[in-house]
Amino acid sequence: MTPRVTQVFPEENHHLLLEFSNGERREFDVSPYLEKGIFQSLKDETYFRRIRVFLRTVEWPEGQDFCPDTLFELSKAIA
Repeated sequence: MTPRVTQVFPEENHHLLLEFSNGERREFDVSPYLEKGIFQSLKDETYFRRIRVFLRTVEWPEGQDFCPDTLFELSKAIA
């Protein structure tokens, strides 16, 4: 089972610092998704920073989210 997100910290350049239930810290780059449909509003840095942990993943106020599998598998581990 994929670990769940326990904390999220928005970073510069549309990156997210994520902490997972297995103790790993990972960085996820949101920028490849910014031109796609509902993710376009994430271009606004103020809105981007309104992210929160919701259930096992992350979510923005208008409902944009990512599958926890995507966040874990496509992020880079931070040493």
